[in-house]
Amino acid sequence: MFKLKQAYNTKSNKGEKILNRRILEKQAILPNATAKDWEDAVRLCGEILVKTGKVEATYVDAMIRNIQELGPYILIAPGVAMPHARPEDGVIQEGISVVVLKEEVAFEPGKEFKVLIGLAALNNESHIDILQKIAEVISKADSIEQLKNAKEHDEIFQLFM
Repeated sequence: MFKLKQAYNTKSNKGEKILNRRILEKQAILPNATAKDWEDAVRLCGEILVKTGKVEATYVDAMIRNIQELGPYILIAPGVAMPHARPEDGVIQEGISVVVLKEEVAFEPGKEFKVLIGLAALNNESHIDILQKIAEVISKADSIEQLKNAKEHDEIFQLFM
């Protein structure tokens, strides 16, 4: 636990708290993605978590099942969705994935999104730390616009550093 806490408390040379690279890796970023509907978009986001060793394949099915059962509660900012499931649904390691779609998709009319931030949290404590960093990024209107319009991995990666 100490190691994990220490990793989240890493500070930049300006003294700002930064997200550890273990949470968002460049290979967990997919700009210019195409999805035919919300389920396809969420599956794309979850499959990145699988490929980077953050979750088991069962986690992706649980992400989709949560939305089917609970509705589009994962819209956390205008145009930004954060699909996730419970740690016991197959989290192996903490992390996030970021997918930016070429075109918005919708859960239903008025519930569109273009950016997905897939979340894999091991427990409730780390969950809070990860959410704080995500909130830092999406709480600024200009950061959300940068995310929505990002075409390159580095543009997205820098927003989470």
